[in-house]
Amino acid sequence: MKVSVGYGKDEKFELDINDKQLVGVYNPNGVPKIDYNKAIDDALANPLGKESFDHFSDTNERIVFIVNDGTRPTPTRKVLARIYPKIKDKDIYFIVATGCHRAPTEEEWHFILGKEIYEDLKAKNRLWSHDSHNDAMVYLGKSTNGTEMYLNKIVAEAKKVCAIGSVEPHYFAGYTGGRKAFLPGVAAYDTIQQNHLLALHPNAQALSLKGNPVHEDMMDAMSVLQHIDVFAIMTVLDSDHDICAVTAGDLSDSFYAGIDKADEVFCVNIPQKADIVISVAPYPMDIDLYQSQKALDNGKLALKDKGILIMVAKCRTGIGEEGFFKLMSSAHSAQAVLDKIKCGYKLGYHKAAKMAEINLWAQSWAVSELSDEEMKAVHLKPYHDLHVALADAIKEKGENASIIVLPFGSITVPKLLNNKEG
Repeated sequence: MKVSVGYGKDEKFELDINDKQLVGVYNPNGVPKIDYNKAIDDALANPLGKESFDHFSDTNERIVFIVNDGTRPTPTRKVLARIYPKIKDKDIYFIVATGCHRAPTEEEWHFILGKEIYEDLKAKNRLWSHDSHNDAMVYLGKSTNGTEMYLNKIVAEAKKVCAIGSVEPHYFAGYTGGRKAFLPGVAAYDTIQQNHLLALHPNAQALSLKGNPVHEDMMDAMSVLQHIDVFAIMTVLDSDHDICAVTAGDLSDSFYAGIDKADEVFCVNIPQKADIVISVAPYPMDIDLYQSQKALDNGKLALKDKGILIMVAKCRTGIGEEGFFKLMSSAHSAQAVLDKIKCGYKLGYHKAAKMAEINLWAQSWAVSELSDEEMKAVHLKPYHDLHVALADAIKEKGENASIIVLPFGSITVPKLLNNKEG
């Protein structure tokens, strides 16, 4: 069977996989196409737990808009195309929720906002990229778990905030969206680190909310926002990155309302696990190794014990957050990585832990633009051509090795049918 695997924005690997070996190619599920402009308008006119967006924006107060950075496919520009004519002459300010990521490039600003809106906001000096290390922060209180909520002063001192995000599975927060606009989105580095330490807990995984300490800490931390009038706009995307659902209104209500639709799109049933899993970090989630790791974490759910997991991710800008790279490159084995984490946690170590845990029971390979030395340093067998990697994997596992392909591995969550091994 011919299988096309995307690589970066425009490139592809065309594979020819024996039908007897191929368990399946699992994309996010197809859902009906909708008139997304109408869906946006309807959600804004009939929000959950709030009055309409027009009522929210009918003010002389400054409205601070929190938008996702370029590592997520959130269709912010499509939402803005509907609301910008209504708000462009108001006192508005936009902050990109980078968390601990870097600031957007010019190209990414265009992707996030749309070129015309970006140029307009830039000319009016109404744009800011959150810097978790250097921006002025305001302390708002603690979560029950003890996470100290330091938020960017631009947000913390606002009276009205509109958070635009998307809801999809997340490998340790359960789902993206909602509360993530604030934590980690516009939080201080130490605040993010305190929250992400909880990602080492076994319940911190995709689709998990109840009992997930990361999610519960984030939700609890939102209590410090009571002085801010928050209006949320959440989208759910299909596999074509088209909007298939929109929810709006209360931060929590709109988030939870998007989850069922997100599950419908991103959770895929597989009949069995495979000896070889190819899991792709699609553009723009392939920006760096730090972000691309999510394809590994989802891919492992479809992998047999002692199997080979091949991550395909261009890693266009390199490694990303350095903490996890320094840790992994300083340890000679997966177990040594986990042992070092036990001695002291730093932000990024949760990523190292998730990667190392896979290598305790399987092999992790990668096809990327990173150097061989960089990939080896994080315990990935290095490749630059998926054809070569797959041929080597079949050679090692045998001509009858079973294969699963996840072309959107970063956002596809495999679930074993009947919870039985195949």
